[in-house]
Amino acid sequence: MQNKQSTSIRTVVATGIGAAVIFVLMKFVAIPTGVPNTQFNVAMGFLALLGAIFGPVAAGLAVFIGHALNDFVTYGSPWWTWVIVDGLIGVAFGLAKNRLKIDQGVLSKAKLIWFNLYQIVINFIGWVILAPTGDIIIYHEPASKVYVQGITTWIVDSISVAVIGTILLVLYARTRTQHGSLKKER
Repeated sequence: MQNKQSTSIRTVVATGIGAAVIFVLMKFVAIPTGVPNTQFNVAMGFLALLGAIFGPVAAGLAVFIGHALNDFVTYGSPWWTWVIVDGLIGVAFGLAKNRLKIDQGVLSKAKLIWFNLYQIVINFIGWVILAPTGDIIIYHEPASKVYVQGITTWIVDSISVAVIGTILLVLYARTRTQHGSLKKER
């Protein structure tokens, strides 16, 4: 019971801190791409780390909350289709936690290659298919506009995760004690 309760508390704290970090990164460290309402978001690289450490619930909720707050502060109201897709991408990144096993301190090149192929596919599904289609159905946005935004976001978010996310994952893994590396002295 104690372990389950501490895991829940850890998830709540990670969600809150993660949402705050994502909000700050989206608001103040985003680089415009030249395509309206799209930015190079370093927050996505951080999201990869958050998901790998804390799993799908914390990552999904943190990016959902952080993105919604950013939209509210920046534009006056959240753009729900993109906020929801970001949340789903956070969940997907968190689902990679068990395969990456970053807490064990070993992050092989094969796992990094797998994760980067995985995140490119996840970002493609989210930004090229789901978000623009949602914009067309819900907001009646022009297809040519939202698909350009979606493709741009897919490319820049995939790059953010591939560069910033990979660096953060490797650095974090190096701080963990490798499983089985400690020996009992006699």
